[in-house]
Amino acid sequence: MSARPAAEAGPPAGTVDADRSDPAYRDWLKEAVRRVQADANRSADTHLLRFPLPERWGVDLYLKDESTHPTGSLKHRLARSLFLYGLCNGWIRPGRPVVEASSGSTAVSEAYFAQLIGVPFIAVMPRGTSPEKCRLIEFHGGRCHFVDDPRTMYEESAALAAASGGHYMDQFTYAERATDWRGNNNIAESVYQQMRRERHPEPAWIVATAGTGGTSATIARYVRYMQYDTRVCVADPENSCFFDGWANHDPGAVSDRGSRIEGIGRPRMEPSFVPHAIDRMMKVPDAASVAAVRALEGVLGRRAGGSTGTGLWSALKIVAEMAAEGRPGSVVTLLCDPGDRYLDKYYSDAWLARQGLDITPYAEVIAAFLATGRWPRAGL
Repeated sequence: MSARPAAEAGPPAGTVDADRSDPAYRDWLKEAVRRVQADANRSADTHLLRFPLPERWGVDLYLKDESTHPTGSLKHRLARSLFLYGLCNGWIRPGRPVVEASSGSTAVSEAYFAQLIGVPFIAVMPRGTSPEKCRLIEFHGGRCHFVDDPRTMYEESAALAAASGGHYMDQFTYAERATDWRGNNNIAESVYQQMRRERHPEPAWIVATAGTGGTSATIARYVRYMQYDTRVCVADPENSCFFDGWANHDPGAVSDRGSRIEGIGRPRMEPSFVPHAIDRMMKVPDAASVAAVRALEGVLGRRAGGSTGTGLWSALKIVAEMAAEGRPGSVVTLLCDPGDRYLDKYYSDAWLARQGLDITPYAEVIAAFLATGRWPRAGL
């Protein structure tokens, strides 16, 4: 199932490429890199929101709000890094399309950067991707190419890149290496800078979710590089193989269906997922993810996507464990993207009914925890 980028070594066989030392190409490349770097220079840091909990618990919870990026999600950071990586490697060429396998948010962000530097963009995605994400991809000048089986996205993307002479970006391979995990204002460095004046400035736990695995790898590597005592937990949704692969030390773990939580969960162990850097994983029921984002709206007045709920459910469980053991500290998780992209899914009772998801018991657990500080059901 693994497919390498079809165009990273140059154009398809049978074509002649004479522009590698062409001054016109180098001028285009310098301008493209300047535009991508200028986007970063214009961007302020994203907010670190405090999730209100009683002071007496001794535990503080924060959400890093990545929905405020220009393209509205955590994937804006990744897309910027991937474009710089592809440009500086000579893989992205003027006039040739960039192709990506994506369930939505990465494609929205990559469409933005493709338009910024003036190259075509094609997103290969499952047919059930939210219409709002498709609209945003097209708004930024991209084109959507749908597949019925999410497991075929890799091969389809590589084939499209080969046929067009373009570049298959392959976020699932390059996410963990395109981002500078030592710093350079990556998401981990940003969190620690923003936590400096909090009562527990070094988080006991940072909770992430995994689509490519690049974010959790960046955070975990930065923690070790800076010699912090923070632990990293990855929350995994249903229909994803990451938890099983991590728990069983099985790099060949697979899932026979796609994740219902868009943006996270994969049917195979992706190359950018670095299991040995992670301290803990939790398997989160999809109904719990939805209950958590609806609870978030009630507490902060903010709607978020399902992946935020997956991480928030795990973060709340960790807070409950710390409070029960009398361990003061802080926990940080991510607000990955806005909920208005999913009004027809996670905020639709009709969609929940069609999926056979009952969020009631999970909503009751969250409500009881916020009222009492105790996690009332050991099995949830």
